[in-house]
Amino acid sequence: MSSDATKKKVATASSKVPATLLGFFKRLGPGLVTGAADDDPSGIATYSQVGAQFGFGLAWTMLFSFPLMVVIQAVSARIGRVTGCGIAQNLRRHYSLWLLRVVVSLLVIANVVNLGADLGAMGAALGLLIGGPEHFYTVLFGVVCILLEIFISYARYAAVLKWATLSLFAYVGVVFAAHVPWGTALHNTFVPHFVFDSAHAMALVAVLGTTISPYLFFWQAAQEVEELRRRNAKALYVAPRDADVEFARIRVDTIVGMGMSNLIALFIIFATAATLHASGVTNIQTSSQAAEALRPIAGEFTFALFAAGIIATGMLAVPVLAGSAAYGVSEAFGWREGLDRLLKEARAFYATIALATLGGVALNFTSLDPVKALYWAAVVNGVLAAPLMAVMMLIAMNRRIMGKLTLPRPMLIAGWFSTAVMALATLGFFLV
Repeated sequence: MSSDATKKKVATASSKVPATLLGFFKRLGPGLVTGAADDDPSGIATYSQVGAQFGFGLAWTMLFSFPLMVVIQAVSARIGRVTGCGIAQNLRRHYSLWLLRVVVSLLVIANVVNLGADLGAMGAALGLLIGGPEHFYTVLFGVVCILLEIFISYARYAAVLKWATLSLFAYVGVVFAAHVPWGTALHNTFVPHFVFDSAHAMALVAVLGTTISPYLFFWQAAQEVEELRRRNAKALYVAPRDADVEFARIRVDTIVGMGMSNLIALFIIFATAATLHASGVTNIQTSSQAAEALRPIAGEFTFALFAAGIIATGMLAVPVLAGSAAYGVSEAFGWREGLDRLLKEARAFYATIALATLGGVALNFTSLDPVKALYWAAVVNGVLAAPLMAVMMLIAMNRRIMGKLTLPRPMLIAGWFSTAVMALATLGFFLV
């Protein structure tokens, strides 16, 4: 074979690899965005505190929580894909009105508080990077997120959110700039070690509450419904012949999304353990505080990457928080909803997005302590998560709702186990 032919063959083969990876990435959807949104600024604060306080000691929690996240997010996705309805709409159709009102009310309260914390963290991070008025930046981020959700088409918006997930890899850069002792880090990741005291118990509860959040359930189910509309496809309840293909897609999408979420969270723990904990800084209360603490210890580059990551992940998480609240409220009242709708077609839905986001912005102008706000958001999420997971499991087992596409036995067992773990974690939250 001539040298030119050989070069051409090698070039063709090498071009197939990125093309294949790009095609795989394009096929991912709701699960990827949901997983990435889980690493929001308030989540970054939690993982930073775990790394600063305990070093690498609780790194194993990321492996422990991963299968729990995968199964419960897959259940929520299946509910949306099979029924063609979001979680709140299924509650309205098949369960009591009081349950629907309690669930949606708690969801909105927790989401608005979380929005406030995330937007405040983004404003503070930008202030650290370039100086200037943090409150102004907070308002600016809120307004930009509202405008993006309202005026960008769903197809383009979904693509923007998907590509925004790549911003999480800023924390990969942070880790490699932080000189992590990889032997110690990996040992603590794969060999669980737990001290039975209130500090470790609270940290475990915080990690579970951060990684398994009700707003993610509502978002992923709603996004599956959005994808149905976009493709002009039928719900699997009506077209069960497509079930195997769709469930395989959901499985891969969810595993990749939750895997990416926990990998980045693990890297944040590694970075703060190798820098803050190693230098004696053990008390971090916000993500921007973690970024600021990194500056004198790990250098300007590491600090800038961490701070930029807070802003990027916030731009991804804020629309998910506001959107999940809007889906819940709209489905509860029977309003027309969906990011694929024009503003004139779904005014109440978009108004809920705007009000939730502006409510979060407004919290930053009150005397409310952001740390206490996050605490109470965690309390509300803890109260809501386990019961909602139980309701989702009942929906996914109900033949009247799911037809023949109820959960298979392995998923049923795993789902109830995840629900039990979350219930115990919530109980621990109140007891420790």
